Amino acid sequence: MSGILNSSIGRKFAMALSALFLMFFILQHFAINILSVFSPSAFNEASHFMGTFWAVQYLLQPVLILGVIFHFVMGFVLEIKNRNAREVSYAKNNGSANSSWTSRNMIWSGGFILVFLVIHFIDFWIPELNVKFIKGDMSGLINPDVADSGFRYHEELVHKFEPIWRVALYCVGFIFLALHLLHGFGSAFQSVGANNKYTKALKGVSKVYAIGIPAGFIFIALFHHFTGTH
Repeated sequence: MSGILNSSIGRKFAMALSALFLMFFILQHFAINILSVFSPSAFNEASHFMGTFWAVQYLLQPVLILGVIFHFVMGFVLEIKNRNAREVSYAKNNGSANSSWTSRNMIWSGGFILVFLVIHFIDFWIPELNVKFIKGDMSGLINPDVADSGFRYHEELVHKFEPIWRVALYCVGFIFLALHLLHGFGSAFQSVGANNKYTKALKGVSKVYAIGIPAGFIFIALFHHFTGTH
């Protein structure tokens, strides 16, 4: 593994695999969260399964955390090495004529997304750990001592999106995610060798994904803000 990461091609390939893994997770995360708009009960059931099933909690969740850390660390490593390898600056080479704004600023959009992820973890993941492992409620219920108290997931989601400042922050975060994905989606497939007759169709899919998924998350935040009880 270390030998692969020591080469430029190896690092890009590993970066692409982590990106594809995270894009699959984002899609799955969106599929569950959009249920909160159309069916709170289905959202609760799906969230309860993801939040209590042992394989998700003790196998997939650690892999996800490691994937996130690896992706961002490798992203910064590649950016530093690419900058050190440039003999002439973008200004002299007119880099803007040969690359898009999103490709030249992946490090900045990625950095903001990292900050956004930390905030997201503070809002949802850390409280979840507190409920499960500090309070000892592994049932997914609002009150573990009352069997019919109902799942807490939808109620917590709506509550989080009551403050307008948090909604605005999430909307900005998802805009940066869209900018990051506009280049990252196609770049990931290119790095793993997916350049063939389907490249044109893949570019179309990448744009739909890069714009549609973040827009969907923005819709969820706005929906709960305007329809939730204040």
